[in-house]
Amino acid sequence: MLVYKGKAEIVERLDRPLRSSTGSFIWPHVIRLVHYVRVPRAIQRKISRRALFARDGWRCAYCGTTNGRLTLDHIVPRSKGGESIWENVVTACAPCNLRKGDRTLEQVGMVLRTSPRAPTPTLFIKLAAPRIPAGWTQYLPATA
Repeated sequence: MLVYKGKAEIVERLDRPLRSSTGSFIWPHVIRLVHYVRVPRAIQRKISRRALFARDGWRCAYCGTTNGRLTLDHIVPRSKGGESIWENVVTACAPCNLRKGDRTLEQVGMVLRTSPRAPTPTLFIKLAAPRIPAGWTQYLPATA
């Protein structure tokens, strides 16, 4: 739709057409926005469990286990003013989350294995398309 509204241009296309009941169109494979569209900050902050777990490699941020039930944990508990932002939430296994409870890391003597931060856009591409087409790789960062 962005292409046909003139808001994006086709960089690469598929060899087959995109067909509808009324016509046949070029099937874009890679598009580029003509003008950069700034994403509102409120949208950038949305956190899903799936994205959080993927960001943390599907392992507990405290003990590193990949076994058991994974949960979302606020480093600074919400009851103590902690926000639901990427830098304050981590993946925790149920035992670590239970151990930490409603306390800070200092109060319980726990340490994070890595410092949490907002995920890169590539993570969301991987979640949406687990198998990234070969034609996209040259347009994505090397960490994709």
